[in-house]
Amino acid sequence: MYLDKEKKEEIFGQYGKSATDTGSPESQIALFTYRIKHLTEHLKKNHKDFATARSLTMLVGRRRKLLKYLYVNDINRYRAIVKALGLRK
Repeated sequence: MYLDKEKKEEIFGQYGKSATDTGSPESQIALFTYRIKHLTEHLKKNHKDFATARSLTMLVGRRRKLLKYLYVNDINRYRAIVKALGLRK
């Protein structure tokens, strides 16, 4: 499996407050970004996989909502996570 427990803890530890911080917007955005990159690579090889394409669209929407939440509530945290992940915003 591409996303095991150790990889999640690494992502949460790097972008969240701790390795067990799964609820902060930064850690969720980082996890969604990792999953989006993985699904994008999958779709490059399997362009007819429409279920995965729909899942990718839904993940991008969820990440966009979290980014909007951060933008409205704390612009500095928003700028930090966008810069750390290299997102285009």
